[in-house]
This record gives sequence, structure tokens and C-alpha cells, in this order.
Amino acid sequence: MQSDSLTLYKLIILYILNKVDFPLTNAQITNFILDREYTNYFTLQQAISEIKDAELIISETIRNSSYFKITDAGRETLHFFEADIAEGIKSDINSYLKENKYHLRQEVSILADYYEDKKNEFLTRCFVREQGSKIVEISLNVSTEEEASKICDNWKKKSQEIYAFLIKTLLLDENQ
Repeated sequence: MQSDSLTLYKLIILYILNKVDFPLTNAQITNFILDREYTNYFTLQQAISEIKDAELIISETIRNSSYFKITDAGRETLHFFEADIAEGIKSDINSYLKENKYHLRQEVSILADYYEDKKNEFLTRCFVREQGSKIVEISLNVSTEEEASKICDNWKKKSQEIYAFLIKTLLLDENQ
């Protein structure tokens, strides 16, 4: 019975990731599944780990957050076993995504990370992604980890304002 339940949780994760055209964070997937009390945290993390190991999903880690996308193998697996997911669960997922898609996309579209490039030099990478493509990317070198962290934190709050400033400034006709 435990094996059947774990398989169902794996299929639910694949179904969710197949319904969106952007990556979802571990936290986003976890919140949805735990809020509906489908399973507990540890079983869910086991399911995620196993489908990642099986290369049904891929992940990217940015600032301690894992971002997941379904692979072609994951889509194929889901195609064969989607009927094993109860219609009520599919309905819950579809409703949730319909109501929250914009918010979920917004959460994963504005990203920033940093790493130590040289001793006492940190490189921050800040970008905005739309439909899988980066529409703006800024890299800045700073001298402390605290500065790098603050830049990353503020990017989420100010990226739209910065993007608008860049476009306005770079498109401004000097003759005006």
C-alpha cells in the first residue's frame, strides 16, 4: 500500500509540473500538497527525490531554493499513468493553478543569486525570466557577502522599477 501511495504522490507532482510552462519551487509544490493533506512532508520529499533521480524532473538551485521542471521522460510517464490520479485530485490541481498561476509564475520569474568569485569579491546575478527566456540580466561585483545578499533581496522588490528605468534610459533619444 505504501508503494502505491508513493507512486500516486509522484504522479501528482508530475501532473502539477506538466500543467505549468515555468518551473515551480519545492516550496510551491510542498505547500499545495501539504495544504490539502495528501501526504506528509517527508514522504513528499522522498517522492520528489525519487522522480528527480529517475530524471522525470530536473532541478536548478538558486539561493537555497530548488526549481523543478518536468522532463520529456516525465511527460511520457505521466501520459501512461495519468489515469491513476483521481479526478478529484486533478480538479483540485487545475483549480489551484487557475487561481494562482500568475502569483506562482511571478514568484519564480524574478531571481537573484550570488557567489564568491575571488577573495573579498562576490558576483551577484539578478534576472527576470519570462516564458523560459531572460528579459533582463544584471551582474554586479561587490566586496562583501552582506552587500551581495542585500542586492539579491532587493532585486525581487525593485526589479520592475529597475527594468523600466533601464528601458527608458537606453531608449531615450539624446536629441530630446
